[in-house]
Amino acid sequence: MQKLIPYFIVAFIYMAVAIDFWREAKAPASNAVIRLNALKLHSAMIALGLLIHGWLLHQSIFSVGFNLGFYQSISAILWLTVLVYWVTDRNYQLYSLQAFVLPPAALFSLLPAFFTETHFLPESDNHLFLAHIWLAMIAYSLFTFAALHALLMAIAERNLHHKTTLIKLPNFPPLMVMESLLFKMIGVGFILLTVTLASGMWFSEELFHKPMQFNHKSIFSIASWFIYAGLLFGRYQYGWRGLKAIRWTLAGFILLLLAYIGSKFVSQILLGH
Repeated sequence: MQKLIPYFIVAFIYMAVAIDFWREAKAPASNAVIRLNALKLHSAMIALGLLIHGWLLHQSIFSVGFNLGFYQSISAILWLTVLVYWVTDRNYQLYSLQAFVLPPAALFSLLPAFFTETHFLPESDNHLFLAHIWLAMIAYSLFTFAALHALLMAIAERNLHHKTTLIKLPNFPPLMVMESLLFKMIGVGFILLTVTLASGMWFSEELFHKPMQFNHKSIFSIASWFIYAGLLFGRYQYGWRGLKAIRWTLAGFILLLLAYIGSKFVSQILLGH
């Protein structure tokens, strides 16, 4: 039972910040000083949650060999996503994104505590292979952040045009600023995804002595790469923005989700490989 306490603390911190944000969002406008102090407290609590969450992941993944099972992978991706949010929030004031990032992070931070599994990766002593794995994880976290940010942009755009929406959130940065951040994240994520796919082909041949297999994971990953490549081309060639950019971002993320999470869930959880 004692081993579960840190996991519950992390989930509590993430959810407490998200719930407090929702509470303040529905309350009448508060004093600017009180609001600023609340945001500083939120930032400090998220930092604490990140520290404990990161320590738990380190214990779970690196305690014996390199154990990266399904639930550890999801938890690590959400940890990186919260970290990306925490860093970017300091420059872009993305307070409203807490409502999207923190609840799933709270849920998935708990899963490794209840679903213990072992999935030791081969070549765990190969630093290049480990770099390949972590580059992939960072790329997935950036695209996760971009997808959640795109959802926030969709709500902001509807509010800007006074359209009805189920979610009312305050404190949106200007849409131009949000779009600029979205494409920065997608640009960096696209570079990392490109390196991940290229290194994955190389490792498949060099380490496992077989060429890259065109299975569900590789097909969805390559399809996602083409979507993000098309989105970046459309942005810089034709100035794509608004709903078109949001739809392409979400489409690419869904394919990436099917490629990594879907294939990992089927192979490790359903098939037990």
